[in-house]
Amino acid sequence: MIDLEQVKHIAGLARINFTEKELEGFQKDLSAILDYIDKLKEVDIENVSPTSHSVNLKNITRLDEAKSSSDELADELIKAAPHKKGRFVKVKPIF
Repeated sequence: MIDLEQVKHIAGLARINFTEKELEGFQKDLSAILDYIDKLKEVDIENVSPTSHSVNLKNITRLDEAKSSSDELADELIKAAPHKKGRFVKVKPIF
């Protein structure tokens, strides 16, 4: 079990201020997490090959190809925009 001083030290390293009640709660939580990690250390993985995923998924993506669109489609999109200036769509600044 992790003691209260260790929890205070970890909180100090993380620059987090806790009340005494919160420290006691985190002491219990961290102890439970560390106990679980100890249980995981006991798992026999001798005959298990290393994997990066638990299931055999592959990232299948298409090639990114530039496609030209018609002026008619561009006009429709610009017409649908609530704010525009000429052939440009006006949007709010992001910064």
